[in-house]
Amino acid sequence: KMLWINLLLRAIFLDKLGIMSEVSLLRAIMDGIPPLKDKRLIIKDLIFEKVKVRLYQPKTSTTGQRRGVLYFHGGVGRFGSIRKSSRAPLSRYDHTETLLFPCRYRLAPEFPYPTQFHDCLTATIHFMKTAQDYGVDPARIIVCGDSSGGTLTAAVAQALVNRKDVPKLRAQILIYPFLQAADFNLPSYQQNAKIPVLIRERTLILGLKYLNKDISAVNILLKGSHISEERRQKYQKWLSADNIPHEFKMRGYTPPGPPAPYSEEIYKLAKPFLEPLFSPLLCEDNVIAQLPETFILTCEYDVLRDDGLLYKKRLEDHGIKVTLCHLEEGFHGTIFLAAYSKVVTFQSGIKGLEKITKFLRLM
Repeated sequence: KMLWINLLLRAIFLDKLGIMSEVSLLRAIMDGIPPLKDKRLIIKDLIFEKVKVRLYQPKTSTTGQRRGVLYFHGGVGRFGSIRKSSRAPLSRYDHTETLLFPCRYRLAPEFPYPTQFHDCLTATIHFMKTAQDYGVDPARIIVCGDSSGGTLTAAVAQALVNRKDVPKLRAQILIYPFLQAADFNLPSYQQNAKIPVLIRERTLILGLKYLNKDISAVNILLKGSHISEERRQKYQKWLSADNIPHEFKMRGYTPPGPPAPYSEEIYKLAKPFLEPLFSPLLCEDNVIAQLPETFILTCEYDVLRDDGLLYKKRLEDHGIKVTLCHLEEGFHGTIFLAAYSKVVTFQSGIKGLEKITKFLRLM
């Protein structure tokens, strides 16, 4: 973990000195990761409606159709690569019954938000219409993503619920997803505010950079000045800390005081934050009620933990079956790092990968 924290800190430092942008350095690090090699798999690069994807196809024969998984990597829409997206949660998945399709969506700032969402949605729809060409059962298609890739996964699943030209998704897998930008004072944000690699302020800074917004408003946004009283009342039923089980508040939680004064100027700056495309947890009930079976992975030492817990409750309130995997020793990024077990091993990440694999085998 310390290796990745040091690399991140160096990237931020070099960016501030103007020597090398944080985006460029982190992309170079990601691209320097050697691509996965596995003798059990056929690996191909494909194009789904101008969107680059990579196919991982088992060499073993099968009598029936396989399940298909579209995977969206994290990186807040700005980092990551086809190589990163080829690794987690691949290293321990079923090599006989699953075809994996990591999606190489285009990155910001060269391709501004929401290009990333549209690329993921385009690739998913194309695959759903052509699944049988790859020996995939159209009724066994799953979307999956980690971190901001989990955001994209949730947004894609929501965008598909009312479409009649494609089959229904079998499931969605959300790995420590970012799901809302309305409340940065939930218990997990308080408890893990200074825990790397995703400290509270950095979470918001990355979001602002992703949207190409001025980051000087970080502190006032953290206090909630972008939320009007009307919206606060609407979101309360979805974001209340009362919806989070008591055991997740044991490390300390102080209910926030009176909300910061609402600022129309700050709201205009942060308006995209509150759209379901960026904050899927804020989607309307009629969409939530139509979502597929869901697997959510959360980590105790992660500011985004409560996003997953709150989404679980929303889904279950509408009768959606949810499997929760909570890693008590987990931290943000642990699943990604588990793919490098020859270099560094985190039992929490390995456990998470095993739970994901078990869920997939039921699909």
